[in-house]
Amino acid sequence: MKKVAVLMGSDSDLPVLEPVFKRLKDFGVHYEAHIISAHRTPALAAGFASDARENGFGVIIAAAGKAAHLAGVVAAHTTLPVIGIPVKSSTLDGLDALLSTVQMPLGIPVATVAIDGADNAGILAVQILSLEEDALADKLSKMKTDMTEQVIEKDKKLQEKIK
Repeated sequence: MKKVAVLMGSDSDLPVLEPVFKRLKDFGVHYEAHIISAHRTPALAAGFASDARENGFGVIIAAAGKAAHLAGVVAAHTTLPVIGIPVKSSTLDGLDALLSTVQMPLGIPVATVAIDGADNAGILAVQILSLEEDALADKLSKMKTDMTEQVIEKDKKLQEKIK
């Protein structure tokens, strides 16, 4: 199975990424995490992205705040799917990071999740890998079934409460 690379622009992004690590572990997906800055280590970012496929990665998740160029820089140097997580880290409540992550030029796509949306980034990475891994597709189906059952149970409790 391919691995997922989880990149963060700064160690201050680590708390936001905890749900990604948990989600990938829950699905049994191997990952590596690295601090790579688009601005302070641009050659490292480009090199990591350029070599990612050869190094066994299938998806790259890139989290950054403020100018948030990490996902775009990575996407410019790979043909792998890149998922951007805009991190809320400034007075603009993450809107700056969201716009920097989502507004990519033609040919350099970045799938962007919500501000601080690490959990969905992990799920999306698993969905991408599930295209080649039936076991992951089965686990995703179970997750969706569990979510449905939880909502139905909550509705039953609501109905009992309002009677």
